[in-house]
Amino acid sequence: MIVAAADGSSLSNPGPAGWAWYIDPARWAAGGWPRGTNNMGELMAVLDLLRQSRGAEERLHVLCDSQYAINVCTTWLPAWKRRQWRKSDNKPILNLDLVQALDAELTSRQVTFEWVKGHAGHFLNEAADERARAAAEAYRRSQPPDSGPGFGAATGLSLRLPPADLATPAQDDLFSATAAGPNPAAVGPDPAAIGPDLAATLAACQRELFDDATWLDRGRLAELLHPAYISHGPQGAIRTRGAVLALPASLAGPIHLDVLGADDLAPGLASLRYRLRQGGLSFLGYSLWQRVDDRWQARFQQLS
Repeated sequence: MIVAAADGSSLSNPGPAGWAWYIDPARWAAGGWPRGTNNMGELMAVLDLLRQSRGAEERLHVLCDSQYAINVCTTWLPAWKRRQWRKSDNKPILNLDLVQALDAELTSRQVTFEWVKGHAGHFLNEAADERARAAAEAYRRSQPPDSGPGFGAATGLSLRLPPADLATPAQDDLFSATAAGPNPAAVGPDPAAIGPDLAATLAACQRELFDDATWLDRGRLAELLHPAYISHGPQGAIRTRGAVLALPASLAGPIHLDVLGADDLAPGLASLRYRLRQGGLSFLGYSLWQRVDDRWQARFQQLS
């Protein structure tokens, strides 16, 4: 049996929020949002733990200091589902996206839950709480949190890769020729220069790539990323497609994306320059998109 603690933290509820789960020093993960609630963190911690432990042969036992999280997963969720995702008073369910994602993960899983008193010296609970709060503090400073080693290294599931800054992805001719790309801040042609339909299509794909719903649907996220995808983050992190798919699903909230320019580079190859605003943060971005069969896939992305 695998015993893990899951916890959430919100600094002002709502406010900068974090979540974390912890099994041992080699298996833990954390994430969060610039603005969220404590209950969101509690649910997300359980959800990410379930996702990362898929395929584990041992039964999972989850320790929570939140009665809310336990009730959602064991009692309320089945009743809400029978009522077409409405509460008994017919009011909408809070955090419905997380609740429905939990429902999908709990199906056909042997998972048990146990309440533990928070801040009472329980080692696993304290370890999860410390990491959840650290993630919330990082978002308050507008910094990325330490996401932890994850679950895969201990199970052979390859759910996490080495830290992004240590990644050494193979380069091919296309990447070598285009990785630097135009300066995202440079003034470029009007999006209409490559045709309004293509510009709109690339913008829609780019928005979807940052959307919370996509990060909750790893199948769709995989469809948007080319097998040779690589990204350069604003803090210098380099991530391959596999590293991105292994990241915990940290929901960052609504996005605002303004297209600065788009270029038709070659048949089936186009670029997009944009300004991204999300959760109080603002970035300039450049992405390279390649058409594969009947869909566009991101080949390269840089945020600064």
